[in-house]
Amino acid sequence: MSGPPPARLLAKGDGWRVSDVVCAQGPQDRTFEEQHRDVTIAAVLHGSFFYRGETGRSLMYPGALLLGNAGTCFECGHDHGTGDRCLSFHFSRPFFEEIATAAAGSPRFRFATNMLPALRQLAGPLVMVEAGALAADPIYLEELAIGFAEAVLAVLSDGSRAMGNLPARDRRRVSDVVRYIEDHADQPLGLSDLAGLACMSRYHFLRTFRQALGITPYQLLLNIRMRRAAVALATTPAEIAAIAFASGFGDLSTFNARFRTVTGMSPQAFRKSVASSGLSSHGGSRLQSKRFN
Repeated sequence: MSGPPPARLLAKGDGWRVSDVVCAQGPQDRTFEEQHRDVTIAAVLHGSFFYRGETGRSLMYPGALLLGNAGTCFECGHDHGTGDRCLSFHFSRPFFEEIATAAAGSPRFRFATNMLPALRQLAGPLVMVEAGALAADPIYLEELAIGFAEAVLAVLSDGSRAMGNLPARDRRRVSDVVRYIEDHADQPLGLSDLAGLACMSRYHFLRTFRQALGITPYQLLLNIRMRRAAVALATTPAEIAAIAFASGFGDLSTFNARFRTVTGMSPQAFRKSVASSGLSSHGGSRLQSKRFN
């Protein structure tokens, strides 16, 4: 590829915009330095890649959040796999300062870390923005964008969650396992099997994985399953039980309980909520675009 392609806009308003980023680059493509024109919060939906920003280099994976301060440069690369997909929110400096004043207590707030792991307290907001990105109403998307920024700022105000710096070999192994988990999230997965893929003992694998991503393999697996179920609830008329089983949950009661914990509502209430916000239960996803700026 000759360079990063331009982003295709999903929606925009005064001081904000949302785009979906579908990147097809792989290990054979060289990286290019880019710049965050605005404050950026990008949620990784699929795939994994390395992101180098002003505070270091991080492995991005499904459920993780890429953070970028306005005016800073960055690079993204796919050392060990091809492609990724992100939902990217951009805020002008004045608008973000207004949000940060209320949510973090300072208009001069800056991200002190390149990323946030797929934390439990951000799982609900992420589920809502992924499903809500299908909506046609800019007002609804603006509400989601502001609420998502507030949730991220609330987590960061409690202290940055910088990930550990791993040797290149361990980064590659963890990246390979991340993609395996994503490809097989609807199947039963065991810690021993995942550790075997990484050629590590179970203890060393768990410790390394947690150091690289900030969460455990099971937390990543649950995050992927939950987001897939939420999108299916928003975009298909399938029965809730069928969605739960197809997403990898062993029984309906467990799915209902976990879904309520993450989103604050039952799957049925969630489906009604997103439908009333302008989402079509048969429309499918229109999220297709590239790059973060």
